[in-house]
This record gives sequence, C-alpha cells and structure tokens, in this order.
Amino acid sequence: MSIRTEARFPPITGETLTGRTLQLPDEFEEPLNLVFVAFRRTQQADIDSWLPVASDIEASYPDVRYYEVPVISRLYAAARPVIDGGMRAGIPDTDTRERTVTVYTDKRIVRRALDIEDESEIHAFLVDRDGVIYWRAVGPRDDDAAAHLEEIVESLS
Repeated sequence: MSIRTEARFPPITGETLTGRTLQLPDEFEEPLNLVFVAFRRTQQADIDSWLPVASDIEASYPDVRYYEVPVISRLYAAARPVIDGGMRAGIPDTDTRERTVTVYTDKRIVRRALDIEDESEIHAFLVDRDGVIYWRAVGPRDDDAAAHLEEIVESLS
C-alpha cells in the first residue's frame, strides 16, 4: 500500500557534518530513505521525536536509512563553517554527523518542490533515489503517522 505523491524530492547538494558532499536524492545510501527536513534550529525536538521510530525501521529493514536535512538559506552559505561547526559540536556521534546533511540553497525552491507551504514545522518523507515520495508527514511524531510509515515501508520492502 504505497502512496506516491505528485511532489518529488528535488535535486539538491548538501554536505554531511563529517564533510562529505552528497547530491540528493541520487546519493542517498539505500533504496528507501526516511528524510526529516527542518528549516529552523528550534525544530530539532520535533525531529528527535521521530528518531526512535526511524532507528527501529532502519534496524528492521536493511534497505532503509534515515537522514536529517537542515535546509538553510543560501544567504548564510558564507557562515557555513560556523553554522556547521556549531552543529558538529552539539553532535558527538559520528554516525549522526554522517546522516545530518546541511543544504544551503534557495529554500523557496525546496519548499515548492516538496509542496511545503511554510517553514513552521518539520516535514518527513520516505523517498527513493529517484526522488519519488511514498509517504510524508508534518510535525512531531504521532502514532498514526508512525504506523502508516511502517505499513508503507513493509509494502515496499
């Protein structure tokens, strides 16, 4: 029971907090990728609410990997070393740094491609390397959205 949407994950370039450049969605590591897109630093708690679910799914389905993708205005690109350095300092775990991909771009392009009206909440997506979106949710984890995500992953695996 997969639910494909008309929106597609747009081609964007990001850098992991370990310094590796990725062309997304092409260079996602697995066939299916759970992607948490945030626009504000204050949204980390909402992403954190999803991480137990994401970890469980990743452990149960080896073809799924999750990522955190902070989308930051390209106007701040010159401050990338400071911004990313601050994030790195707050994340001691190397695996978490590797799955955090910061993107400095025109946020409007990302929002338009993903059909995101505003930046007030996080958006979670299950996407493949072609950018096809199979599932999406807005905001912190809730039981119904988490159960639906697991059903979709099960149907695609």
